[in-house]
Amino acid sequence: MRAVDVLLDGFGRVHNAVHGAVRGLTEAQLQERLDPDANTIAWLIWHLSRVQDDHIAEVAGTEQVWSSGGWWQRFDLPFGQDETGYAQRSPDVAAVRAPAQLLLDYYDAVHAYTVSFVLELRDEELSRVVDTRWDPHVTLGVRLVSVISDDLQHAGQAAFIRGVVTRRAT
Repeated sequence: MRAVDVLLDGFGRVHNAVHGAVRGLTEAQLQERLDPDANTIAWLIWHLSRVQDDHIAEVAGTEQVWSSGGWWQRFDLPFGQDETGYAQRSPDVAAVRAPAQLLLDYYDAVHAYTVSFVLELRDEELSRVVDTRWDPHVTLGVRLVSVISDDLQHAGQAAFIRGVVTRRAT
């Protein structure tokens, strides 16, 4: 098994977790907050998609799917096109309103781009330094594993909220 196969498996697990957390929920359920400042499922899925999109585009040297695919216009959010959700405050979290299908369609577009990028990698490319702001410097392989880890954490949070929200509805 090549290292790239492990990365593809990781991104595939993210895909399954995202779809499991979102599928079949109403927009109201996607917006529900467990307390007044808690993240919503909609925000978590939008944010993990934005960060993956941003990070993959950066290491690939390409434009983000968010802008190239017209997703920024479709979501019509009240903040800048480059926003990924990092360090956003409670009112910004509440502003991310979207139906399940829009969230999944954007995530799926990012996932497809990610898979196409990873499929083209050779194992030796994973040692390429992509960020010198850290000590030790961040390699491509470490960055990709970091994206998988962050995505799985956020998808897990969304799944937890889904469980609470759907139990409340019964």
